[in-house]
Amino acid sequence: MNQLPIIDIAALYHDDPLAWQAVADQIDSACREWGFFYIKGHPITETRLGQLLDSAKQFFALPAFEKLKIDITQTRHHRGYGAIATEQLDPNKPSDLKETFDMGLHLSADHPDVLAEKPLRGPNRHPDMPGWESLMEQHYTDMQALAQTLLRAMTLALGIERDFFDQRFVEPVSVLRMIHYPPRHTASSAAQQGAGAHTDYGCITLLYQDTAGGLQVRNVHGEWIDAPPIEGTFVVNLGDMMARWSNDRYLSTPHRVISPLGVDRYSMPFFAEPHPDTRIECLPGCQDSDHPPKYPTTTCAEFLLSRFADTYAYRREREAV
Repeated sequence: MNQLPIIDIAALYHDDPLAWQAVADQIDSACREWGFFYIKGHPITETRLGQLLDSAKQFFALPAFEKLKIDITQTRHHRGYGAIATEQLDPNKPSDLKETFDMGLHLSADHPDVLAEKPLRGPNRHPDMPGWESLMEQHYTDMQALAQTLLRAMTLALGIERDFFDQRFVEPVSVLRMIHYPPRHTASSAAQQGAGAHTDYGCITLLYQDTAGGLQVRNVHGEWIDAPPIEGTFVVNLGDMMARWSNDRYLSTPHRVISPLGVDRYSMPFFAEPHPDTRIECLPGCQDSDHPPKYPTTTCAEFLLSRFADTYAYRREREAV
C-alpha cells in the first residue's frame, strides 16, 4: 500500500469493448482501494503541458499589483487570482503557502445563469498576457473531455448508463487551476504547509504536477505516502461528490502538499464538477437493504458552496453579511 496504481487508458480511445472493460476494472479497483491513481496513454501532449508550465511561471512572477487586478476575492463567481494564504484547507493548520489562478466555463454576461446571478457562474478573468487566454480556454475544454472519458469508464462498474455523467456535465462548473507553491523557507511558521490535509470537493480531479514533488496521499492504514511526479501521467483522485454518489464505495482520500525545500513547485489540477443544478444522490446500484444511502440528497451548487465557506475566509465573510 505504498505505491499508487498506474493505469494506461489508451484503450478508452478505441472501440474495443473487452479492452474498455479491462481499463474500467482497473479504475474501479483503484477507486475502491485508494481513491487515487495515475493515468497514462491520455491525449494531452507534453508540448501543451510545457506551454502551460511556462505560462504559469510568467504569471506568478508578475508584481502583486498586476495579479490583484483579477483578485478572486472581488468576484461573486470565484474566478481569478488567489494570493498566498487566501485558502485554509486544514482548519488545524495555518493558511496554505500557495497562490492560485482559477478559471471555469466561460459564460457571457447575457447568459441566463449570469443574469439570474446564480453562484459560480460568469465570465473568466484572465491576465493581460499574450496567448494566455486562448491557451487556457483550449486546455480547459480538453481536460473536460478527458475527465468525461474517465467517467464513462466508471459507469461500467457503477451499473449506470454510459451517458449518465455526460448528461450531467452539460455546462459544468468544472475548474482549471494553476498553483504556485513557494519554497518552504518562505513559510510563516514550521506548521504552514503548501496545502493542508483535505479531501477534494467535487467529482474527480486530474492533476499535472511539475518535477518538484511534495504531494502526499493518506493510505487506508492512515500512513502518508508520496505521490511523486511521473512523466507523461496525471494523478487522478475522487472527490466528496463522487463518494456521495457511490455511497462511499469509491473513496475520497485525504491528501496534502508539503512545500519542497529550496525550489518553487507548480501544479495544475482540473476539478471536474457537473452542472450546478445536478442532484447528488446515491446511485441505484450502490445501495441495498444492507447498504442504505448514507447521505441526504443535495445539488452540486449547494454542496460546493458549503465547502467553499469552510475553506475561504472571504466567502464566509460575504455570507455573513
